[in-house]
Amino acid sequence: MFDIIIKNGTLIDGSGRPMYRADIGIKDDRIAKIGDLHNEKSDLEIDASQRLVCPGFVDVNNHSDTYWQIFANPKLESLINQGITTIVGGNCGASLAPLLGAKAISSVQKWANVSQTSLDWLTVEEFLDVVEKKKLSVNFATLVGQATLRRSILDDDMRNLNSKEVDFLAGKLATSMKDGALGMSSGLVYSHARSTTTDELVNLAQTIVKYNGVYVTHMRNENSDIVAATEEAIEIARKSKVKLHISHLKVMGEKNWGMMDGVLDAISRANEVGLDVSFDVFPYTNTGSVLYTLLPNWVVDGGKKMMLSRLKDPETRAKVLADMSESGIDYSKIEIAISPLNKTLARRKISEIATSQEKTIEDTVIDILLASEGRVIISLDVLSEENIAKAIVHPASMISTNGSGYADAHAKTGEIVHPRSFGTFPRIFSKYVLGKRIISWEDAVKKMTSVPAQKFGIERRGELKEKYFADIVIINRDEIRDMATPENPYQYNKGIDFVLVNGQIALQDGIYNNGRNGRVIRR
Repeated sequence: MFDIIIKNGTLIDGSGRPMYRADIGIKDDRIAKIGDLHNEKSDLEIDASQRLVCPGFVDVNNHSDTYWQIFANPKLESLINQGITTIVGGNCGASLAPLLGAKAISSVQKWANVSQTSLDWLTVEEFLDVVEKKKLSVNFATLVGQATLRRSILDDDMRNLNSKEVDFLAGKLATSMKDGALGMSSGLVYSHARSTTTDELVNLAQTIVKYNGVYVTHMRNENSDIVAATEEAIEIARKSKVKLHISHLKVMGEKNWGMMDGVLDAISRANEVGLDVSFDVFPYTNTGSVLYTLLPNWVVDGGKKMMLSRLKDPETRAKVLADMSESGIDYSKIEIAISPLNKTLARRKISEIATSQEKTIEDTVIDILLASEGRVIISLDVLSEENIAKAIVHPASMISTNGSGYADAHAKTGEIVHPRSFGTFPRIFSKYVLGKRIISWEDAVKKMTSVPAQKFGIERRGELKEKYFADIVIINRDEIRDMATPENPYQYNKGIDFVLVNGQIALQDGIYNNGRNGRVIRR
C-alpha cells in the first residue's frame, strides 16, 4: 500500500538515460517503488498519461536568502511553479551566517535592507535551525559567503588579510561546514571582496576540501578581463584540489562576446586534466547587477562609504565621469529594477531619467547612487544569445535562476524583478529543447537535477530512484512554456502540472496549494 502512485507517466529520471514508461510508488517522503504498479493500491493516484515525470529541479544559484524572501515570503511561489524543489543560498560571497561580528550581515546590504532586521542566530547551525522553523515550500541548503567571513574582521576596511587572519577565517569556515554548510562562495566583483588575493582563496579552499565541499565563485570580472578571471578560478582549484563551480557564467558587453569560446575552452581543458570545474547559466540576454559594480574599480576601493565620499567631491566626480565615458559600457541600456528611492524610478531606463532631468547619462548614474546610498539593483540587456546556447550545451554546465522566490503579488511593490525568478527552468524546455532543439529532454533534466545534486553533495535527491526523496515534477510537454518577461516578470509558467516535495503535493493541476514541505539540507 502506497501513499501516492504516479501512473502511466514517461520518466526522465535525471541520470541522462533515455526516457521510459513506468509508475512511481511513494511512501512517506520516499520513492518506494518504480515499475509496473497497476495492480498496487494507494491513498491517492495521479494519472500522468502523456506527461513527463522528472526529479525536482535543484537551483544551486539562488538568492531567496540574501533578498530576504525566505523570511518575507517562505512560500516562494515562483520557484515551486517552475518545478524547483531544492535551492542553495549563500551565493556570490554573501550568506546570512556565520555572523562573527557586528558588520558581517552588511555583506547582503546591496540586495536587502537589513537595518531594521532582527537576527536571532550567529552560527550556521543556528541559522539553519531558524530556517527549518520557517517551513519553506522548498528544500534549502547554504554556502558560507567569503565576504560575510571577511567583514567580521575588516568591518568597512579594504585591505589584504594577514596569515593569522586567514587562518582564523579558515577555522570559522571549518566550523560552519561542520554545522552543515555545503561549501564557500565568493563575490570578487563586489567592493569588500576586491582586495581578496588568490592565495587567500587557495587557503580557504584547502579547508573546503577537507570536508568534501564546493568552492563557488562570482568571478572577479565578467567583461573584458573574463578570461583572466576564469584562469584565476581554475588556478585556485588546481592548487587546492577543490571542486570549483562558477556562478552565472556570462560575458557582458557586445565587444567582449567573442571571449566566451576562450572561457569555455579553459574550463574544458581543466576538466580534461582531472580538475572538477562546472558552471551554471540562466537563459536570458538581460542580466541583473548592482549599479556601483559598473563604476571604474578605483571609485569603490575602500567600500561604499569611500565611494560615496568620492562621488560627492566635485574634482573626484569629474575624474569619475571621464573614466565612465571611456569605459565602453553602454549605460543607456541600464534600467532601474530595485531601489529605495521613489517607486517612479523603477522600470525606467537611466537614459530616460537623464533626458527628463537634462543631464548626461553618467551624471545621472552618479546622482542615483548618491541618492540611494549605493543600493540600486539594475537590469541590463548585454548578453549574447549565441553564448547562452553554447553554455547550455557545454558538458560542464547546469541550469540555475540566479534569482529569488516571489509571489506574483510582489508586483505591488513596484520592483521589477528579473524574469528568471519566475521562468528559468520552463524556458529551457520551451526555447532550447522544443524550440531551438539544441539539447535533449534527458540532458536538460540532468543539468537541472542529478548534476547539481552530485556536485554540491546533496544526497538522495536529483534522480528518480528507489529510496530517494520524493521530489518530483510532472510536466505537460505540449504546454510547457515560460510566461515571465522583462516587462512583466510576475507571471507563472504553463505546463508544470504537479510538484511534490518530500512526498507531499505542493502544486496540483498547476495551482500551488500552500504546501510548505521543504526541509533544511545539511552537509
